[in-house]
Amino acid sequence: MPRQITVQQLKARLDAKEPTYLVDVRQPWEHATAALPDNLLLPLDQLAVRADEMAPPPGALVVVYCHHGIRSLTGAALLERLGVSNVVSLAGGIDAWSLLVDAGVPRY
Repeated sequence: MPRQITVQQLKARLDAKEPTYLVDVRQPWEHATAALPDNLLLPLDQLAVRADEMAPPPGALVVVYCHHGIRSLTGAALLERLGVSNVVSLAGGIDAWSLLVDAGVPRY
């Protein structure tokens, strides 16, 4: 099972400008509704064939996120199988981000 990061830990990383690469595995309509800044949209059903589109900076933590943190676990596991070693899933997804970090991010 992939490692997870909390929304508070992710916020701290972003605030500290630690190398972090966000990958959204939700569907385009979800991404249009609410998204974290500076992320790459790779829907889970396309992740395996489009993973080569990822271009994380050297040493970056790849953070996979979705709505509630279920699809992101699958996405992070898939990326691990594809050889991405520094990857985690965002626990609670963007919904937890909206509840605990930034209420300005719409909930759906």
